[in-house]
Amino acid sequence: MERPEPELIRQSWRAVSRSPLEHGTVLFARLFALEPDLLPLFQYNCRQFSSPEDCLSSPEFLDHIRKVMLVIDAAVTNVEDLSSLEEYLASLGRKHRAVGVKLSSFSTVGESLLYMLEKCLGPAFTPATRAAWSQLYRAVHFCQELPDYSTAAGTQLAGQLGRGWGLARKEG
Repeated sequence: MERPEPELIRQSWRAVSRSPLEHGTVLFARLFALEPDLLPLFQYNCRQFSSPEDCLSSPEFLDHIRKVMLVIDAAVTNVEDLSSLEEYLASLGRKHRAVGVKLSSFSTVGESLLYMLEKCLGPAFTPATRAAWSQLYRAVHFCQELPDYSTAAGTQLAGQLGRGWGLARKEG
């Protein structure tokens, strides 16, 4: 796998990050359109949302959107050394799987991210920019699928798979 083009990612993110809630809402609206089965996974105070619109307007869910956009911002900030986020992203992936998010849904999140970027950036979302973001999301997705580092097998697997992305677990 090639590394993503950092400057294309940073430049495009600057435009998106000016309105994170607005653009994050586009991302999640697309996610729910592509995978409506995800909607029931979002419950706050035992409240089940009746529609994606109901969910997207909930103050609790808007807070979730802000957090997701902060994670993307952290990935952009660390695009040249994602290893600094590796354990956090792996933990985040485990937490999502624990509440019922399927591994296949992570790919749908990636598709939704690209959709949001395309809608936000318009003609500035060039094929090169799409490729750079696709590479970055694949690296983030990879981290979210990592096994628990507390096992020897997890550490060994992460070391083998992460080479070339700066993702291998650092010892010490």
